[in-house]
Order: sequence, then C-alpha cells, then structure tokens
Amino acid sequence: MAGTDSGTTGADGGRDRPIVIVGASLGGAKAAEALREAGYRGGIVLIGDEHERPYERPPLSKGYLLGKTPREKIHVHPPQWYAEHDVTLRLGTAVESIDPAGHTVTLTDDGRVAYAKLLLTTGSVPRRLPVPGADQDGVLYLRRVEDSDRIKAVLRPGARIAVVGAGWIGLEVAAAARTAGAEVTVLETLELPLLRVLGREVAQVFADLHREHGVDLRFGVKVAELTGDGGTVTGVRLADGTTVAADAVVVGIGIAPATGLAEAAGLEIDNGVKTDRHLRTSDPDVYAAGDVANAYHPLFERHIRVEHWANAVNQPQTAARAMLGQPDAVYDRVPYFFTDQYDLGAEYVGYVEPDGYDRVVFRGDPAGREFIAFWLSGGRVLAGMNVNVWDVTDPIRELVRSKRVVDTKALADPGVPLGEL
Repeated sequence: MAGTDSGTTGADGGRDRPIVIVGASLGGAKAAEALREAGYRGGIVLIGDEHERPYERPPLSKGYLLGKTPREKIHVHPPQWYAEHDVTLRLGTAVESIDPAGHTVTLTDDGRVAYAKLLLTTGSVPRRLPVPGADQDGVLYLRRVEDSDRIKAVLRPGARIAVVGAGWIGLEVAAAARTAGAEVTVLETLELPLLRVLGREVAQVFADLHREHGVDLRFGVKVAELTGDGGTVTGVRLADGTTVAADAVVVGIGIAPATGLAEAAGLEIDNGVKTDRHLRTSDPDVYAAGDVANAYHPLFERHIRVEHWANAVNQPQTAARAMLGQPDAVYDRVPYFFTDQYDLGAEYVGYVEPDGYDRVVFRGDPAGREFIAFWLSGGRVLAGMNVNVWDVTDPIRELVRSKRVVDTKALADPGVPLGEL
C-alpha cells in the first residue's frame, strides 16, 4: 500500500472522505492521475483485485504476447508513482459491495472505505464458452496479464492452437500464434471475421490476411463440446461432428461489462452502467468510465459503450473533472481503436452499428492492404479505418464529427487531401 489514509467521516459532513476508484486498471490509474493534474489534493484510494499494479491491456494480445514488449513496459505508472502522488493503492483485494446511502464500500477482507465520490472502472469479463468440457486445463481466455502468460507458454512451433471466435482478440492471438510457428485453426459462427464490427466489405480483408499466413479459418461452425483426456483439453468437436485436434483452446467470444457491484448497489444498468454525458451514474456521487460505462454521447445523441483502450485512457479525465464539480466536463470524443496483425496495422475512428451504414468507400487498394475504408450513411462519414496508411486519424475524426455530406468520388481519390473534403 502506498499513500495516505483512506479517510473517515468528520464533522464537516464527509468532506475529508477520499475519492475512491474501484478497479485498479488502466482507467483507474488514469483517473487518479487526472485528479492530481486537475489540482485535487484530497485522498485518493485505488482498489483492485489483481496483485499487479495497473497496466495496459492491448499489449497482452500484441507486443507482450509476441515477446516483444517486456513486462515492465505494460504498466501505466512506475511503482513509486502512487506514493509520490499520495494515492493509496490497495491491490489483491476486491470490493464486495457498495453502500450508496452510507457512502462506503466493503472489501472482501472485511475492510470498509468511506468515499465522497466513487468512480467505477471495473472493466469487463470474458464471456465463457457454454459447452461441455470448457472447464478443462488448456482452455484459455485473455483478459489479465497472467492469461497472456499462459497463452504465451503454449505458442510454440508445431503446437496445435484452436481459437474460438474471430473477433479482435481471437485474430490477434491467431496472428501471434502463427508468428510463433504454431498451427492455428480459427472457429467462427458467422461467415467472416469481425463481421458485426466491420461489415462484409472490410471483414474480407482480414479473412484473406489470415489465410495468407496459413491460418485454417472455419466459418459458419458451432462448437458443441471440448474433448479431453484426464481433464486436459485435446480438441474441439463441432456441431457437424467434425473434431479439431488442439493442444490448447483460446476462447475469444466477446466480453461483458462487469456490472455486478453497480447492479447490487441499485444503479441503473443497461448494457453496462448507464451514465450521462458527464459519466455520472443514476447516483449523483457515483461515476463510471471505460468498458463498464454505457455513456450518453452528445455527438451520436445516444448511449454507447465502447470496449477499447482509448475509452479507458480518455474517459477518466472527464470523470475526474466532473467529480470535482467542473460543469464543462463532458465526454464527447470520437471512439478510436487500433490493431496489429502480422504486417497489418490499422486504426479505426468513429462508431457504426451493425447494418448502420449504406455504403463503404475505399481510398487505396484493399487487396494490397494499404487503404482507408469509410463507412457512410446518407453521404455522411460515420467511421474510417486506415490500414497501413498513417497520420490520417485527425482528418478522419473531423469528417466523422462534422456530419457533413461528402463528395464520395473525392473521398475515394488519394489525390484529394482529406482535410479538403
């Protein structure tokens, strides 16, 4: 533990109580940092059930999994940062319950911490594969650094790796496994990878990419059972009776927001913890940020929940300012994420629901995997994804934010600067 005492209720009605952050994650650490940068001098208590100090998760399926990023590089802050900034860091203990009326949280070690304001950065949890045999050794999920360590240990030349789910995590793990020399089979219920995220036009690019790198892609299949021997997984049996032999099975079928605490505390839940544009929940002294927050977005005029690194980095800054009473603290950043697979690097800016667009415009050559794809509706750019084309996220973001109708011929022409559209 580092920093100050967690605070108590005093005669001033609780003004000496700290701000408590539940979730010692990237979002939680960035919130503590933002509070100090905003000039807050009161107590900050950051609580997490992991024993590892706050770290970033993208390397777990990218550089760290590939062995290119050392462990010490994934952390948000150096170990001394918390003491130097007077932040009480409580690791290896979970919050068991929240009492909004009493402004306290109860910990699993029977401790209690009072709060003036509470921020939930509890993130999300992997969805479990609901089939027989899914509880065997060798069935792996990726969320925490120790999960990445376990997956890394089985990625070796000749190993047979089955990946269930062709989303971002599944494809990035598949790329790491092939890079390590493993034999990889990806199993997906839909007809293409990332179909709900990217649509058919761009999803095909990722299917072609992985096939070119030797991945056995099997679409339109359903997992019926994980076979095993003595409690260790040996393969995946599909609904059609086919069995895929495997030394390990990595499951990447999505994540669910970790809303249990919030729901038990009576907060409004709707695909996450529902918040307003200030990231304030249905309780005026409780806020939420990151994967767990379904926040009202002024630009899109609706609630959205984004499961990506950029929200964990940026939303805590808004939440910190809002908790300090700054009325202009509104979260309206355009969603952003990135991926690295083999020699493909991509950045995505914007927000599109499945089937929420009517056209995709390409600038560049999708077959050569050096292009920008734009998703449009009514001539307006909803999102853009640059693939192996760099330094264009700012003009793409501006196109999304402007909501203006664009000339699609000019949009497709690499000779027309994006800033002129």
